[in-house]
Amino acid sequence: MTNNDILIRLRYALDIKNIDMVEIFKLGGVEVTKDEILKILTKPKEDYDEEADFDEIEEDENHIKVNNEKFESFLNGFITFKRGKQDPKPGQPQTPAFSNENANNLLLKKLKIALTLTSEDMLEILEKAGVSVTKGELSAILRKKGHKNYKVCGDRYARNFLKGLALKYRG
Repeated sequence: MTNNDILIRLRYALDIKNIDMVEIFKLGGVEVTKDEILKILTKPKEDYDEEADFDEIEEDENHIKVNNEKFESFLNGFITFKRGKQDPKPGQPQTPAFSNENANNLLLKKLKIALTLTSEDMLEILEKAGVSVTKGELSAILRKKGHKNYKVCGDRYARNFLKGLALKYRG
């Protein structure tokens, strides 16, 4: 899954409006316009199935791919959007340093913070999507990269977590 796919699914699951997407990016330190949001939230032609009739698919020649840095900025902005601005503690940098972490792991960690989810809540959300995960597996995914028990979060977990969020928040 690309960062764009994740943003599309997250926007749907939590019913985030385009204006709010612009605000979230801004809170994360990235200036984007509403037009750019629309370009970010469109899939490029090569992402569609080969059997699809390409004449019916509108392709945006100016599709904007979201890199990991911009994606992490969005997630940081989402935390601020949901929980409010927090003053940095003395000696703490104004903006957090970018991690070199898997986008799926980052997604789960930042959503856990933004939506004030407990591990039990996250397991319940995954269960709604039909995925059974142990507390230990979830803990390994939420660990810091470099920790001996760290585990990379696959697309399956991330996709099903977003599906479970949609079921929880959209019914």
